[in-house]
Amino acid sequence: IPRLGVIKMATSLGANTYNRQNWEDSEFPILCQTCLGDNPYIRMTKEKFGKECKICQRPFTVFRWCPGARMRFKKTEVCQTCSKLKNVCQTCLLDLEYGLPVEVRDRALQLKDDVPKSDVNKEYYTQNMEREIANTDGSRAVGTLGKAQAPSDMLLKLARTTPYYKRNRPHICSFWVKGECKRGEECPYRHEKPTDPDDPLADQNIKDRYYGVNDPVANKLLKRYDNMPTLKPPEDRTITTLYIGGLGDKITEQDLRDHFYQFGEIRSITMVARQQCAFIQFTSRPAAEMAAERTFNKLIINGRRLSVRWGRSQAQGKEKKPGDQLELDMSLAPVPGLPGALPLPPGDVTVSTPNYFNLPPQPQPPPSAGQMMPPPPLGMPPPLPPGMAPPGMPPRPLMPGFRGPPPPGLRPPGFQPPPMMPQGQGPPPMGGPAPIHYPSQDPQRMGSQTQQPPAPTQPPPKN
Repeated sequence: IPRLGVIKMATSLGANTYNRQNWEDSEFPILCQTCLGDNPYIRMTKEKFGKECKICQRPFTVFRWCPGARMRFKKTEVCQTCSKLKNVCQTCLLDLEYGLPVEVRDRALQLKDDVPKSDVNKEYYTQNMEREIANTDGSRAVGTLGKAQAPSDMLLKLARTTPYYKRNRPHICSFWVKGECKRGEECPYRHEKPTDPDDPLADQNIKDRYYGVNDPVANKLLKRYDNMPTLKPPEDRTITTLYIGGLGDKITEQDLRDHFYQFGEIRSITMVARQQCAFIQFTSRPAAEMAAERTFNKLIINGRRLSVRWGRSQAQGKEKKPGDQLELDMSLAPVPGLPGALPLPPGDVTVSTPNYFNLPPQPQPPPSAGQMMPPPPLGMPPPLPPGMAPPGMPPRPLMPGFRGPPPPGLRPPGFQPPPMMPQGQGPPPMGGPAPIHYPSQDPQRMGSQTQQPPAPTQPPPKN
């Protein structure tokens, strides 16, 4: 039995090596911009005859790379011969020119490409297509796709003009969904909740994508095309202006003129660089209607998709709607539970603190011993200390019956009477602040001695 197994293995290897000359050996893959990534410098690994093609089941060269940071590694899935037959990417199997599934493209171009699916017929068909590809320069498609007509409105409306890098994100971590992932931020998979399992987009097959049969992504795009809105012309026949939005910084006035001159004579083109839009005015209404019909949802200039709308007349923009004035005149119903409007502040501006709530004035008790007085209002001089008064006024007693400082026998310990003012010298001025004494400026503290002026010498008495 072991010998039979070895013989069977040798027969299988010999059967696969007889047609090795048809195996693919390439130097670079056929990829779309989305699968290639946004990094212009990319590193790829190349494995010669690494896997078999998932369509024709022949060995081919496998390329593997990472399209960007926080993205999953991608690799080629089909050989280059199968990719050239359908003009699709080797990884995502979407059309290289429009970025759409094969089913959508074939329906828009009204193609019916019956590729054989049996092993013998598929091998024969593949060899004939390889011979046809070798006889061309590679600039045009082969087979039924090479005989297709110009792109239809469906392709222009559904075509993707910019890469969709979100498709390169990592898959969802199944351990995180079960609450068992212990990698944290180092996990290379996404920590997100999965989509609805009943969603048709969750069940995709690579062979259905390639042959254009029962592709859920294609069905979604076809439904979107059926529900697309249409641009109705305005009732005012004097409007001949189209609004073009999303210009960006590279599209110029000459680019718009070169594209729209085919629909009719253009009166003027107004560019608004700040809003990245333009207004194209035609000389006739039929020319404007033709331009709007042929460019709505399918206008692509310099690889950028632009939006097309009808312009508005100046009179329509200035006139007011009848419901605007009604909304202004309507008074809002009061909300229950909210307080009413607060009264205005009193008119007496001399009050330091406004009484907004109409509270009765409360007498303030005199400050006790050791309690500091509140600061005066802005613009008012500070209050005088007890026992002092401005010049010409008697000092105010602190309390009834107070006549002055206590007699020497009744003074508390540590009490020092205030220094007496010399005669002929009044109190310090009230306007400016009193001078501040700094101990570091005391000449006695600094070690200096006060020099007394020499006493005048008296002449000796005369005898």
